[in-house]
Amino acid sequence: MSEIGSFIDGAHTPATSGRTVPVFNPATGQASAELGLASRDDLQRAVDAAKAAQPAWAATNPQRRARVFIRFVELLNAHMQELAELLSSEHGKTVEDSKGDIVRGLEVCEFVIGIPHLLKGEFTEGAGPGIDMYSIRQPVGIGAGITPFNFPAMIPMWMFAPAIACGNAFILKPSERDPSVPMRLAELMIEAGLPKGILQVVNGDREIVDAILEHPEIGAVSFVGSTPIAAHVYAEATSRGKRAQCFGGAKNHMIIMPDADLDQAADALIGAGYGSAGERCMAISVAVPVGEATADALIQKLVPKVEALKIGPYTDTGADYGPVITKAAKEKILGLVEKGIEEGAELVVDGRDFRMQGYEDGFFVGSCLFDNVTPDMDIYKEEIFGPVLSVIRAKSYEDALALPTNHEYGNGVAIFTRDGDAARDFASRVPIGMIGVNVPIPTPLAYHSFGGWKRSSFGDLNQHGPDSIKFWTRTKTVTSRWPSGIKSGAEFSMPVMR
Repeated sequence: MSEIGSFIDGAHTPATSGRTVPVFNPATGQASAELGLASRDDLQRAVDAAKAAQPAWAATNPQRRARVFIRFVELLNAHMQELAELLSSEHGKTVEDSKGDIVRGLEVCEFVIGIPHLLKGEFTEGAGPGIDMYSIRQPVGIGAGITPFNFPAMIPMWMFAPAIACGNAFILKPSERDPSVPMRLAELMIEAGLPKGILQVVNGDREIVDAILEHPEIGAVSFVGSTPIAAHVYAEATSRGKRAQCFGGAKNHMIIMPDADLDQAADALIGAGYGSAGERCMAISVAVPVGEATADALIQKLVPKVEALKIGPYTDTGADYGPVITKAAKEKILGLVEKGIEEGAELVVDGRDFRMQGYEDGFFVGSCLFDNVTPDMDIYKEEIFGPVLSVIRAKSYEDALALPTNHEYGNGVAIFTRDGDAARDFASRVPIGMIGVNVPIPTPLAYHSFGGWKRSSFGDLNQHGPDSIKFWTRTKTVTSRWPSGIKSGAEFSMPVMR
């Protein structure tokens, strides 16, 4: 069995805590590696290496920093199959889905190749008598990212690409459940020409998270995970004067209007609801058909599609989705399905008894579809994070709009309709961060920013796009006047530019 440590100062480094956890293959349920959990001393070594390397990296001109990402993108493409299979072996998602995970991260790396333009400041000539004024963006220094299991390639790249392109050093604390791809990404960044100490991976558990939050040399923290932990990380980081962006849970709705193309809507729900076994923060987990006729017709289309979904290990190229990440995740999902039945929802497709022949110990969950769900049920209120789709029937457009409006989460939402007025009204009024119109998973492209509202997001600036450049830099404004424009004598009144 292989052993995984951390990647500190450009080298693989064994953990010094003496504590380890197994890394599982979710399809077999068997441990595939042993992960050494880093200690606070390990984090300190990473911080020391970052502190030593960061000033020279920040002083490297933006074009040269961009060239590292040009080479890194080339390496990602060259190693795509290897990375995807490695990702799938620890996460469980299909190889094609893993490639999508990698590509969505790669696109952010492509975006930051434009960092020379993105870092341009502002200049005002003649702001006052003989006075010029300009602003510049400078790196924070050392940043850290704490990332979840469900996107072990994409989300780390969403964080470290803009942070490093802006001139920062970056310490990544990935999920303990699938740590191999983040380690491989760090290796490839070194191969692309990144100096040692600028990107480091410190594998650990809550002890390392707390150490990151408490460390005085780490100036900014980015986090993705559950809402309770996001709220905790944000509170702890900001109380210590750190900049923080923390993204939490989601309960994404898809409104289906009576005029929608129901075949298109049903296909969208299948892909968005069951892809990656529902383990996506942008997964659609609630379908909201407007009107009984729409609901009845939608259920008729959904049932055979859900029943036909093929579940299998990542090695099965025909599988629609694979296992969930852990045995505990499987038990939680099945427990919520049972709770939904107890609360009175109608389980029209029952996947509770699914067993994968030859993979009986794997963490597979069969596809489940609920109808007649109501807003007071736990399966509606909680993020299930599994292959479970709930249908909640709305009597009118206003009733449908009220559901995502009143839910505590505000990550993503979609509306399917042929009516431009309805779509425009919906996009304007719904208090959600990312909205799709006839698009089921409205994840913005790399040059726009990603982030939810309400209890899905904590902090003022979102991930990737323009917000990421603002988050990983600080603005410095310089007001200059040269001797020929300076009057003699002291001035005691508040300066004004007249």
